[in-house]
Amino acid sequence: MCDSCGCGDPEIVPVEVHDRILAGNDRTARHNREHFVAKGTLAINLMGSPGAGKTAVLEATGRALQGRMRLGALAGDLETDRDAQRLMRAGIPSVSITTGSACHLDAELVHRALHGFPVADLDLLFIENVGNLVCPAVYDLGQAANVVALSVTEGDDKPLKYPVMFRKADLVLLTKTDLLPHLPDVSVPAIEDALAHVMPDPRILRLSARTGEGLDAWLDWLAARRPAAGATSPGIRVPA
Repeated sequence: MCDSCGCGDPEIVPVEVHDRILAGNDRTARHNREHFVAKGTLAINLMGSPGAGKTAVLEATGRALQGRMRLGALAGDLETDRDAQRLMRAGIPSVSITTGSACHLDAELVHRALHGFPVADLDLLFIENVGNLVCPAVYDLGQAANVVALSVTEGDDKPLKYPVMFRKADLVLLTKTDLLPHLPDVSVPAIEDALAHVMPDPRILRLSARTGEGLDAWLDWLAARRPAAGATSPGIRVPA
């Protein structure tokens, strides 16, 4: 159970304490964002369930952009640095953030991880959040955009069951689409309809990290969001 968001026990973090935690987090997030914007680094908060394909998407992205953009990643997980190791093998300089019992990253964890990390030399920084469809949506990290990986294997009801995550999303990557021939009960139109009910501005890309389907559209989306150094930070949906 996380000791900062109180998930699993509504009595564990009183409302006043929780509000103070979020206020402090938002101050640090603004500080992180100032750094990213000043350096012209596009920071993407990548969220999704365990096994949704977040790391596989980043591996495919790193291979596709090798020599074209300077990438880096912060890989969040409760234990181990396996995701960071995978990303480094894909050519993406990476740092692991292990949270212990916390079910999400926060702005301070990101800020600490950036110490000694060459963010000034990066065009694109991915923050791979802890696998969870609840708590990561609450915490602003200083990112320019929230992207949620939603695997077709998760079924078509996840957006309706976990609406906060998808309300905060600027983009949903519908991943593992190469498995659709083996999932006769999965309806992509039903998934897209569910997303349309919860996303203020529905933006959905179908993507297979294995076959490369949708990869060009994903790369175009990233390229279109790249800021110029010193530019004003783009709008982002952060918790009220």
